[in-house]
Amino acid sequence: MTTLVDRTDTLTRDALAVLQPGFVGTTAPDWLLRRIGEGLSSVGLFGRNITSPGQLADLTARLRAEREDVLVAIDEEGGDVTRLEVRTGSSFPGNYALGSVDDVELTWAVAAELGRRLAECGVDLNWAPSADVNSNQDNPVIGVRSFGSDPALVARHTAAYVRGLQSAGVAACTKHFPGHGDTAVDSHHALPRIDVELATLHSRELQPFRAAISAGSKSVMSAHILLPALDPDRPATLSPQVLTGLLRRELGYDGLIVTDGMEMQAISAVYGIERGSVLAIAAGADAICVGGGLADEDTVLRLRDALVTAVRKGELPEERLADAAARVRALADWTRGARGAASEPGAASQEGTAPGTEIGLTAARRAVRVTVGARPGEPLTTAPYVAAFTPVANIAVGDETPWGVAAELARLLPGTETGTYADAAVDDVLRAAGGRRIVAVVRDAHRHPWMSQSLDALVAARPDTIVVEMGLNAAPPRGALHVATYGAARVCGIAAAEAVTGN
Repeated sequence: MTTLVDRTDTLTRDALAVLQPGFVGTTAPDWLLRRIGEGLSSVGLFGRNITSPGQLADLTARLRAEREDVLVAIDEEGGDVTRLEVRTGSSFPGNYALGSVDDVELTWAVAAELGRRLAECGVDLNWAPSADVNSNQDNPVIGVRSFGSDPALVARHTAAYVRGLQSAGVAACTKHFPGHGDTAVDSHHALPRIDVELATLHSRELQPFRAAISAGSKSVMSAHILLPALDPDRPATLSPQVLTGLLRRELGYDGLIVTDGMEMQAISAVYGIERGSVLAIAAGADAICVGGGLADEDTVLRLRDALVTAVRKGELPEERLADAAARVRALADWTRGARGAASEPGAASQEGTAPGTEIGLTAARRAVRVTVGARPGEPLTTAPYVAAFTPVANIAVGDETPWGVAAELARLLPGTETGTYADAAVDDVLRAAGGRRIVAVVRDAHRHPWMSQSLDALVAARPDTIVVEMGLNAAPPRGALHVATYGAARVCGIAAAEAVTGN
Protein backbone atom coordinates (compact mmCIF):
# COMPACT_ATOMS: atom_id res chain seq x y z
CA MET A 1 0.00 0.00 0.00
CA THR A 2 1.36 3.41 -1.02
CA THR A 3 1.46 5.88 1.87
CA LEU A 4 1.38 9.67 1.73
CA VAL A 5 5.05 9.66 2.76
CA ASP A 6 5.94 7.28 -0.08
CA ARG A 7 4.08 9.43 -2.60
CA THR A 8 5.76 12.59 -1.32
CA ASP A 9 9.19 10.97 -1.57
CA THR A 10 8.45 9.81 -5.12
CA LEU A 11 7.20 13.23 -6.17
CA THR A 12 10.25 14.93 -4.67
CA ARG A 13 12.67 12.53 -6.36
CA ASP A 14 10.89 12.90 -9.71
CA ALA A 15 10.91 16.69 -9.38
CA LEU A 16 14.66 16.65 -8.69
CA ALA A 17 15.25 14.17 -11.51
CA VAL A 18 13.98 16.56 -14.20
CA LEU A 19 16.27 19.43 -13.19
CA GLN A 20 19.61 20.16 -14.89
CA PRO A 21 21.18 22.83 -12.66
CA GLY A 22 24.61 24.40 -12.70
CA PHE A 23 26.86 25.53 -9.88
CA VAL A 24 29.73 27.91 -9.25
CA GLY A 25 33.30 26.73 -8.77
CA THR A 26 35.63 24.01 -9.98
CA THR A 27 34.72 21.50 -7.28
CA ALA A 28 31.28 20.14 -6.47
CA PRO A 29 29.71 22.03 -3.55
CA ASP A 30 28.24 20.06 -0.65
CA TRP A 31 24.68 21.12 -1.47
CA LEU A 32 24.97 19.69 -4.97
CA LEU A 33 26.30 16.34 -3.76
CA ARG A 34 23.53 16.19 -1.17
CA ARG A 35 20.81 16.83 -3.78
CA ILE A 36 22.31 14.21 -6.11
CA GLY A 37 21.97 11.74 -3.27
CA GLU A 38 18.33 12.78 -2.90
CA GLY A 39 17.47 12.21 -6.56
CA LEU A 40 18.95 15.02 -8.68
CA SER A 41 19.75 13.21 -11.93
CA SER A 42 21.65 15.81 -13.98
CA VAL A 43 24.28 18.51 -13.57
CA GLY A 44 25.17 21.16 -16.16
CA LEU A 45 28.74 22.38 -16.55
CA PHE A 46 29.92 25.74 -17.88
CA GLY A 47 33.25 27.46 -18.45
CA ARG A 48 33.34 28.65 -14.84
CA ASN A 49 33.58 25.01 -13.73
CA ILE A 50 36.56 23.99 -15.88
CA THR A 51 40.28 24.72 -15.73
CA SER A 52 41.79 21.64 -17.39
CA PRO A 53 40.84 18.17 -18.65
CA GLY A 54 42.32 16.58 -15.53
CA GLN A 55 40.41 18.86 -13.20
CA LEU A 56 37.19 18.20 -15.15
CA ALA A 57 37.73 14.43 -14.97
CA ASP A 58 38.21 14.70 -11.20
CA LEU A 59 35.04 16.79 -10.90
CA THR A 60 32.86 14.36 -12.86
CA ALA A 61 34.33 11.42 -10.94
CA ARG A 62 33.35 13.13 -7.68
CA LEU A 63 29.79 13.61 -8.95
CA ARG A 64 29.54 9.96 -9.91
CA ALA A 65 30.97 8.85 -6.60
CA GLU A 66 27.76 10.25 -5.16
CA ARG A 67 25.65 8.50 -7.78
CA GLU A 68 26.89 6.46 -10.73
CA ASP A 69 24.02 7.29 -13.07
CA VAL A 70 24.08 11.08 -12.79
CA LEU A 71 24.02 12.78 -16.19
CA VAL A 72 26.84 15.29 -16.65
CA ALA A 73 25.90 17.80 -19.34
CA ILE A 74 27.85 20.58 -21.03
CA ASP A 75 27.30 23.26 -23.67
CA GLU A 76 30.26 22.40 -25.89
CA GLU A 77 29.51 23.26 -29.51
CA GLY A 78 33.12 23.80 -30.48
CA GLY A 79 33.87 26.89 -32.53
CA ASP A 80 32.75 30.12 -30.91
CA VAL A 81 30.85 28.36 -28.10
CA THR A 82 33.32 26.37 -26.03
CA ARG A 83 33.43 25.42 -22.36
CA LEU A 84 36.30 22.92 -22.48
CA GLU A 85 38.64 25.60 -23.83
CA VAL A 86 36.91 28.74 -22.68
CA ARG A 87 40.19 30.49 -21.78
CA THR A 88 42.17 29.57 -24.89
CA GLY A 89 39.66 29.16 -27.71
CA SER A 90 38.47 25.92 -29.24
CA SER A 91 40.55 23.29 -31.01
CA PHE A 92 37.56 22.71 -33.31
CA PRO A 93 35.98 25.04 -35.85
CA GLY A 94 32.27 25.60 -35.39
CA ASN A 95 29.32 24.52 -37.48
CA TYR A 96 29.52 27.28 -40.08
CA ALA A 97 33.09 26.41 -40.99
CA LEU A 98 32.13 22.74 -41.30
CA GLY A 99 29.12 23.63 -43.42
CA SER A 100 31.26 25.78 -45.70
CA VAL A 101 33.53 22.78 -46.38
CA ASP A 102 30.43 20.59 -46.83
CA ASP A 103 32.14 17.26 -46.20
CA VAL A 104 29.87 15.18 -43.97
CA GLU A 105 32.66 12.71 -43.21
CA LEU A 106 34.75 15.61 -41.89
CA THR A 107 31.84 16.80 -39.75
CA TRP A 108 31.43 13.25 -38.40
CA ALA A 109 35.14 13.05 -37.58
CA VAL A 110 35.19 16.43 -35.80
CA ALA A 111 32.14 15.52 -33.72
CA ALA A 112 33.57 12.10 -32.88
CA GLU A 113 36.86 13.60 -31.70
CA LEU A 114 35.06 16.24 -29.66
CA GLY A 115 32.89 13.49 -28.17
CA ARG A 116 35.96 11.42 -27.34
CA ARG A 117 37.49 14.32 -25.41
CA LEU A 118 34.24 14.93 -23.55
CA ALA A 119 33.90 11.24 -22.69
CA GLU A 120 37.48 11.10 -21.40
CA CYS A 121 36.56 13.91 -19.00
CA GLY A 122 33.42 12.12 -17.82
CA VAL A 123 30.87 14.25 -19.70
CA ASP A 124 28.07 12.22 -21.28
CA LEU A 125 25.46 14.72 -22.53
CA ASN A 126 26.38 17.57 -24.86
CA TRP A 127 23.88 20.37 -25.54
CA ALA A 128 24.85 20.32 -29.24
CA PRO A 129 24.62 20.49 -32.20
CA SER A 130 22.77 23.60 -33.28
CA ALA A 131 20.44 22.49 -36.09
CA ASP A 132 19.13 25.99 -36.73
CA VAL A 133 18.95 27.10 -40.36
CA ASN A 134 20.52 30.56 -40.33
CA SER A 135 18.08 32.07 -42.81
CA ASN A 136 18.34 35.55 -41.24
CA GLN A 137 21.87 36.92 -41.68
CA ASP A 138 21.19 39.55 -39.03
CA ASN A 139 20.41 36.88 -36.42
CA PRO A 140 22.20 38.09 -33.26
CA VAL A 141 22.50 34.75 -31.47
CA ILE A 142 22.89 31.94 -34.03
CA GLY A 143 25.14 33.07 -36.90
CA VAL A 144 28.23 30.85 -37.20
CA ARG A 145 26.71 28.40 -34.71
CA SER A 146 24.60 27.18 -37.66
CA PHE A 147 25.90 24.94 -40.44
CA GLY A 148 24.43 27.41 -42.93
CA SER A 149 21.33 28.84 -44.57
CA ASP A 150 20.46 25.87 -46.81
CA PRO A 151 18.09 23.45 -45.02
CA ALA A 152 19.38 20.37 -46.86
CA LEU A 153 23.00 21.20 -46.03
CA VAL A 154 22.15 21.85 -42.39
CA ALA A 155 20.19 18.58 -42.25
CA ARG A 156 22.99 16.36 -43.55
CA HIS A 157 25.62 17.94 -41.31
CA THR A 158 23.35 17.81 -38.26
CA ALA A 159 22.85 14.09 -38.82
CA ALA A 160 26.60 13.53 -39.29
CA TYR A 161 27.36 15.49 -36.13
CA VAL A 162 24.83 13.53 -34.07
CA ARG A 163 26.22 10.20 -35.27
CA GLY A 164 29.81 11.26 -34.70
CA LEU A 165 29.23 12.59 -31.21
CA GLN A 166 27.21 9.56 -30.12
CA SER A 167 29.79 7.15 -31.54
CA ALA A 168 31.98 8.32 -28.66
CA GLY A 169 29.31 7.51 -26.08
CA VAL A 170 28.19 11.11 -25.59
CA ALA A 171 24.49 11.87 -26.08
CA ALA A 172 23.69 14.64 -28.55
CA CYS A 173 21.12 17.32 -27.77
CA THR A 174 19.96 18.80 -31.07
CA LYS A 175 18.84 22.42 -30.69
CA HIS A 176 16.95 24.82 -30.78
CA PHE A 177 13.63 23.18 -31.71
CA PRO A 178 11.75 24.05 -33.85
CA GLY A 179 14.45 26.40 -35.19
CA HIS A 180 16.01 29.68 -33.99
CA GLY A 181 17.55 30.75 -37.30
CA ASP A 182 15.00 33.29 -38.52
CA THR A 183 15.08 35.55 -35.47
CA ALA A 184 16.23 39.13 -35.02
CA VAL A 185 16.08 38.96 -31.20
CA ASP A 186 18.32 37.04 -28.80
CA SER A 187 16.11 34.93 -26.51
CA HIS A 188 18.60 35.53 -23.70
CA HIS A 189 17.20 39.07 -23.63
CA ALA A 190 13.61 38.92 -24.94
CA LEU A 191 11.09 36.65 -26.65
CA PRO A 192 11.73 36.29 -30.40
CA ARG A 193 8.78 35.88 -32.77
CA ILE A 194 8.93 34.03 -36.09
CA ASP A 195 6.04 34.82 -38.40
CA VAL A 196 6.27 32.12 -41.06
CA GLU A 197 3.67 29.84 -42.56
CA LEU A 198 3.53 26.17 -41.65
CA ALA A 199 4.74 25.19 -45.11
CA THR A 200 7.92 27.26 -44.62
CA LEU A 201 8.45 25.87 -41.15
CA HIS A 202 8.26 22.30 -42.45
CA SER A 203 10.44 22.84 -45.50
CA ARG A 204 13.07 24.97 -43.77
CA GLU A 205 13.26 24.87 -39.97
CA LEU A 206 12.15 21.29 -39.40
CA GLN A 207 14.23 19.55 -42.06
CA PRO A 208 17.41 19.35 -39.89
CA PHE A 209 15.42 18.11 -36.89
CA ARG A 210 13.90 15.33 -38.94
CA ALA A 211 17.44 14.35 -39.95
CA ALA A 212 18.60 14.43 -36.34
CA ILE A 213 15.72 12.22 -35.24
CA SER A 214 16.50 9.75 -38.04
CA ALA A 215 20.15 9.79 -36.92
CA GLY A 216 19.08 8.80 -33.41
CA SER A 217 19.65 12.02 -31.47
CA LYS A 218 19.20 11.08 -27.82
CA SER A 219 17.84 14.47 -26.85
CA VAL A 220 16.39 17.63 -28.37
CA MET A 221 16.47 21.13 -26.85
CA SER A 222 13.50 23.45 -27.18
CA ALA A 223 13.73 27.11 -28.17
CA HIS A 224 12.22 30.06 -26.32
CA ILE A 225 10.60 31.44 -29.47
CA LEU A 226 7.02 32.26 -30.40
CA LEU A 227 5.72 30.75 -33.65
CA PRO A 228 2.10 31.90 -34.14
CA ALA A 229 1.57 29.35 -36.91
CA LEU A 230 1.97 26.63 -34.25
CA ASP A 231 0.91 28.37 -31.05
CA PRO A 232 -0.03 32.08 -30.95
CA ASP A 233 0.11 32.28 -27.17
CA ARG A 234 3.09 30.40 -25.76
CA PRO A 235 6.74 30.03 -26.77
CA ALA A 236 7.82 26.61 -28.02
CA THR A 237 9.33 25.57 -24.68
CA LEU A 238 5.94 25.99 -22.98
CA SER A 239 3.71 24.85 -25.84
CA PRO A 240 1.94 21.46 -25.87
CA GLN A 241 1.25 22.00 -29.57
CA VAL A 242 4.98 22.30 -30.30
CA LEU A 243 6.52 19.75 -27.92
CA THR A 244 3.83 17.09 -27.69
CA GLY A 245 1.85 17.71 -30.87
CA LEU A 246 4.63 18.49 -33.34
CA LEU A 247 7.80 16.93 -31.90
CA ARG A 248 6.36 13.84 -30.24
CA ARG A 249 3.34 12.94 -32.37
CA GLU A 250 3.96 14.41 -35.81
CA LEU A 251 7.75 13.89 -36.00
CA GLY A 252 7.65 10.71 -33.92
CA TYR A 253 10.43 11.70 -31.53
CA ASP A 254 10.66 9.52 -28.42
CA GLY A 255 13.87 10.73 -26.77
CA LEU A 256 14.54 13.30 -24.05
CA ILE A 257 13.26 16.85 -24.51
CA VAL A 258 15.41 19.42 -22.71
CA THR A 259 14.52 23.09 -22.33
CA ASP A 260 16.89 25.90 -23.12
CA GLY A 261 17.99 27.84 -20.04
CA MET A 262 14.89 28.81 -18.06
CA GLU A 263 16.61 31.86 -16.61
CA MET A 264 16.73 33.43 -20.09
CA GLN A 265 14.59 36.55 -20.28
CA ALA A 266 12.26 35.12 -22.94
CA ILE A 267 10.86 32.89 -20.18
CA SER A 268 11.88 34.31 -16.81
CA ALA A 269 10.78 37.89 -17.51
CA VAL A 270 7.32 36.79 -18.64
CA TYR A 271 6.48 33.68 -16.63
CA GLY A 272 9.13 33.42 -13.92
CA ILE A 273 11.32 30.31 -13.72
CA GLU A 274 9.01 28.42 -11.34
CA ARG A 275 5.86 28.87 -13.40
CA GLY A 276 7.80 28.46 -16.60
CA SER A 277 9.24 25.13 -15.44
CA VAL A 278 5.82 23.78 -14.52
CA LEU A 279 4.39 24.82 -17.88
CA ALA A 280 7.36 23.30 -19.72
CA ILE A 281 6.98 19.87 -18.09
CA ALA A 282 3.21 20.00 -18.65
CA ALA A 283 3.79 20.85 -22.31
CA GLY A 284 6.00 17.80 -22.83
CA ALA A 285 9.52 18.78 -21.80
CA ASP A 286 11.39 16.22 -19.71
CA ALA A 287 14.35 18.16 -18.34
CA ILE A 288 14.67 21.74 -17.14
CA CYS A 289 17.96 23.37 -18.00
CA VAL A 290 18.84 26.06 -15.48
CA GLY A 291 22.15 27.23 -14.16
CA GLY A 292 23.80 29.36 -16.79
CA GLY A 293 22.86 32.43 -14.77
CA LEU A 294 21.19 30.89 -11.71
CA ALA A 295 23.53 28.39 -10.10
CA ASP A 296 22.68 27.86 -6.47
CA GLU A 297 20.81 25.53 -4.14
CA ASP A 298 17.95 27.95 -3.64
CA THR A 299 17.09 27.77 -7.35
CA VAL A 300 17.02 23.97 -7.26
CA LEU A 301 14.77 23.92 -4.20
CA ARG A 302 12.41 26.55 -5.64
CA LEU A 303 11.97 24.58 -8.85
CA ARG A 304 11.60 21.26 -7.04
CA ASP A 305 8.95 22.68 -4.75
CA ALA A 306 7.13 24.40 -7.63
CA LEU A 307 6.81 21.10 -9.50
CA VAL A 308 5.66 19.17 -6.43
CA THR A 309 3.12 21.87 -5.56
CA ALA A 310 1.80 21.94 -9.12
CA VAL A 311 1.16 18.18 -8.98
CA ARG A 312 -0.65 18.48 -5.65
CA LYS A 313 -2.82 21.31 -6.97
CA GLY A 314 -3.72 19.38 -10.10
CA GLU A 315 -1.91 21.84 -12.40
CA LEU A 316 0.63 19.22 -13.51
CA PRO A 317 -0.42 15.59 -13.97
CA GLU A 318 1.58 13.33 -11.69
CA GLU A 319 2.04 10.80 -14.51
CA ARG A 320 3.54 13.53 -16.76
CA LEU A 321 6.18 14.34 -14.14
CA ALA A 322 6.85 10.64 -13.63
CA ASP A 323 7.20 10.12 -17.39
CA ALA A 324 9.64 13.02 -17.66
CA ALA A 325 11.76 11.67 -14.80
CA ALA A 326 11.74 8.20 -16.37
CA ARG A 327 13.05 9.61 -19.66
CA VAL A 328 15.92 11.32 -17.84
CA ARG A 329 16.83 8.07 -16.10
CA ALA A 330 16.56 6.15 -19.36
CA LEU A 331 19.09 8.48 -21.00
CA ALA A 332 21.37 8.06 -18.00
CA ASP A 333 21.16 4.30 -18.49
CA TRP A 334 22.05 4.69 -22.18
CA THR A 335 25.08 6.83 -21.42
CA ARG A 336 26.41 4.31 -18.91
CA GLY A 337 26.21 1.56 -21.52
CA ALA A 338 27.53 3.81 -24.28
CA ARG A 339 30.60 4.77 -22.26
CA GLY A 340 31.62 1.12 -22.18
CA ALA A 341 30.82 0.52 -25.83
CA ALA A 342 32.73 3.61 -26.95
CA SER A 343 35.87 2.38 -25.18
CA GLU A 344 36.03 -0.75 -27.33
CA PRO A 345 38.71 -0.76 -30.08
CA GLY A 346 37.45 1.01 -33.18
CA ALA A 347 34.24 2.18 -31.54
CA ALA A 348 34.84 5.87 -32.29
CA SER A 349 36.13 5.44 -35.80
CA GLN A 350 34.63 5.22 -39.24
CA GLU A 351 36.42 3.97 -42.31
CA GLY A 352 38.32 6.80 -43.95
CA THR A 353 37.44 9.36 -41.28
CA ALA A 354 39.04 8.16 -38.04
CA PRO A 355 39.34 11.28 -35.88
CA GLY A 356 42.64 12.43 -34.46
CA THR A 357 44.02 15.27 -32.43
CA GLU A 358 44.67 17.40 -35.56
CA ILE A 359 41.22 16.99 -37.09
CA GLY A 360 40.04 20.39 -35.82
CA LEU A 361 42.94 22.28 -37.36
CA THR A 362 42.58 20.30 -40.58
CA ALA A 363 38.93 21.30 -40.76
CA ALA A 364 39.70 24.97 -40.04
CA ARG A 365 42.31 25.06 -42.79
CA ARG A 366 39.89 23.55 -45.28
CA ALA A 367 37.27 26.16 -44.40
CA VAL A 368 39.44 29.23 -45.07
CA ARG A 369 38.61 31.22 -48.21
CA VAL A 370 40.99 33.89 -49.55
CA THR A 371 39.88 36.59 -51.98
CA VAL A 372 42.62 38.60 -53.68
CA GLY A 373 41.86 42.28 -54.12
CA ALA A 374 42.54 44.56 -57.06
CA ARG A 375 45.87 45.56 -55.44
CA PRO A 376 46.93 42.34 -53.70
CA GLY A 377 50.42 43.21 -52.52
CA GLU A 378 52.67 40.57 -51.01
CA PRO A 379 52.01 38.02 -48.25
CA LEU A 380 52.98 39.19 -44.80
CA THR A 381 56.67 38.71 -44.11
CA THR A 382 57.24 41.33 -41.40
CA ALA A 383 55.44 41.98 -38.13
CA PRO A 384 52.13 43.80 -38.82
CA TYR A 385 49.76 45.88 -36.75
CA VAL A 386 46.57 43.96 -36.00
CA ALA A 387 43.45 46.10 -35.53
CA ALA A 388 40.77 43.96 -33.91
CA PHE A 389 37.30 45.46 -34.30
CA THR A 390 35.38 43.84 -31.47
CA PRO A 391 31.57 43.65 -31.32
CA VAL A 392 29.66 42.85 -28.14
CA ALA A 393 29.52 39.06 -27.84
CA ASN A 394 26.18 37.33 -27.34
CA ILE A 395 25.68 35.50 -24.06
CA ALA A 396 25.95 32.02 -25.59
CA VAL A 397 29.43 32.85 -26.90
CA GLY A 398 30.54 34.95 -23.93
CA ASP A 399 33.29 37.54 -23.88
CA GLU A 400 35.88 35.58 -21.89
CA THR A 401 37.06 33.40 -24.77
CA PRO A 402 39.90 34.95 -26.81
CA TRP A 403 39.53 35.20 -30.57
CA GLY A 404 41.34 36.75 -33.51
CA VAL A 405 44.67 36.26 -35.27
CA ALA A 406 47.07 38.45 -33.29
CA ALA A 407 48.45 35.67 -31.10
CA GLU A 408 49.10 33.39 -34.07
CA LEU A 409 50.65 36.16 -36.14
CA ALA A 410 52.90 37.04 -33.21
CA ARG A 411 54.05 33.43 -33.14
CA LEU A 412 54.83 33.44 -36.86
CA LEU A 413 56.06 37.05 -37.01
CA PRO A 414 57.57 38.11 -33.66
CA GLY A 415 57.03 41.78 -32.93
CA THR A 416 53.42 41.86 -34.13
CA GLU A 417 51.45 44.51 -32.26
CA THR A 418 47.70 44.74 -31.74
CA GLY A 419 44.97 47.13 -30.70
CA THR A 420 41.30 46.55 -29.90
CA TYR A 421 38.59 48.89 -31.15
CA ALA A 422 34.88 48.98 -30.31
CA ASP A 423 33.88 51.79 -32.66
CA ALA A 424 35.02 53.60 -35.78
CA ALA A 425 38.47 54.91 -34.88
CA VAL A 426 40.40 54.76 -38.14
CA ASP A 427 42.71 57.66 -37.34
CA ASP A 428 43.72 55.89 -34.13
CA VAL A 429 44.46 52.71 -36.07
CA LEU A 430 46.60 54.56 -38.61
CA ARG A 431 48.57 56.34 -35.90
CA ALA A 432 49.15 53.13 -33.96
CA ALA A 433 50.15 51.20 -37.07
CA GLY A 434 52.71 53.71 -38.26
CA GLY A 435 54.55 52.16 -41.18
CA ARG A 436 53.44 48.62 -40.38
CA ARG A 437 51.08 46.78 -42.63
CA ILE A 438 47.57 46.59 -41.15
CA VAL A 439 45.59 43.41 -40.56
CA ALA A 440 41.98 44.35 -39.75
CA VAL A 441 40.09 41.58 -37.94
CA VAL A 442 36.30 41.70 -37.82
CA ARG A 443 33.38 39.52 -36.83
CA ASP A 444 30.09 39.85 -38.75
CA ALA A 445 30.97 43.20 -40.29
CA HIS A 446 27.64 43.17 -42.17
CA ARG A 447 25.76 43.51 -38.86
CA HIS A 448 27.80 46.47 -37.56
CA PRO A 449 27.76 49.64 -39.70
CA TRP A 450 30.62 51.19 -37.72
CA MET A 451 32.76 48.16 -38.53
CA SER A 452 32.01 48.32 -42.25
CA GLN A 453 32.76 52.06 -42.28
CA SER A 454 36.06 51.45 -40.53
CA LEU A 455 37.08 48.83 -43.09
CA ASP A 456 36.18 51.10 -46.02
CA ALA A 457 38.17 53.97 -44.56
CA LEU A 458 41.17 51.78 -43.74
CA VAL A 459 41.33 50.24 -47.20
CA ALA A 460 41.00 53.72 -48.79
CA ALA A 461 43.86 55.05 -46.68
CA ARG A 462 46.00 51.90 -46.84
CA PRO A 463 45.16 49.75 -49.89
CA ASP A 464 47.53 47.02 -48.73
CA THR A 465 45.34 46.35 -45.67
CA ILE A 466 44.51 42.69 -45.08
CA VAL A 467 40.99 41.95 -43.83
CA VAL A 468 40.17 38.82 -41.82
CA GLU A 469 36.44 38.16 -41.37
CA MET A 470 35.76 35.65 -38.58
CA GLY A 471 31.98 35.72 -38.78
CA LEU A 472 29.42 35.00 -41.48
CA ASN A 473 31.37 36.74 -44.27
CA ALA A 474 28.16 38.27 -45.62
CA ALA A 475 29.70 41.64 -46.64
CA PRO A 476 31.59 42.22 -49.92
CA PRO A 477 35.33 41.36 -49.78
CA ARG A 478 37.63 44.25 -48.93
CA GLY A 479 41.36 44.80 -48.83
CA ALA A 480 44.43 43.54 -50.63
CA LEU A 481 43.58 40.13 -49.22
CA HIS A 482 40.24 39.18 -47.72
CA VAL A 483 40.38 36.06 -45.58
CA ALA A 484 37.14 34.39 -44.45
CA THR A 485 37.40 31.80 -41.66
CA TYR A 486 33.66 31.21 -40.99
CA GLY A 487 34.24 31.20 -37.25
CA ALA A 488 36.43 32.61 -34.52
CA ALA A 489 37.75 29.46 -32.84
CA ARG A 490 41.46 29.32 -32.00
CA VAL A 491 42.09 26.95 -34.89
CA CYS A 492 40.37 29.38 -37.24
CA GLY A 493 42.85 32.03 -36.12
CA ILE A 494 45.75 29.67 -36.81
CA ALA A 495 44.41 28.89 -40.28
CA ALA A 496 43.95 32.61 -41.05
CA ALA A 497 47.47 33.49 -39.88
CA GLU A 498 48.87 30.78 -42.11
CA ALA A 499 46.87 32.12 -45.06
CA VAL A 500 48.10 35.71 -44.76
CA THR A 501 51.75 34.77 -44.24
CA GLY A 502 51.86 32.01 -46.85
CA ASN A 503 52.96 29.44 -44.27
